[in-house]
Amino acid sequence: MIESRTLEGLISKDPQIHNGRPTIAGTGNTVRAIAIMYKQGLTPEEITVELPLSLAQVYAALTYYHLNTDEIEADIRRDSEAELKEKYGRSING
Repeated sequence: MIESRTLEGLISKDPQIHNGRPTIAGTGNTVRAIAIMYKQGLTPEEITVELPLSLAQVYAALTYYHLNTDEIEADIRRDSEAELKEKYGRSING
């Protein structure tokens, strides 16, 4: 009999890991990082070359991203604003 697998359990959120950011279970790689790489133009296959992840894990992260785009994009913006504030003493909004 062939064993089938589900998406359940591929993405986890733990307050102790990456401040509760959604993470590919057991890897420490955040959904946010995968989304950024994808938005930079890397294909899922190219992401598996850059990170020690299976194609299924990358697609699970991208699925989570597309289901929760507002959450992930807000997280990316928060970090971008924090970096700008640290570097230039002000945020994007002045």
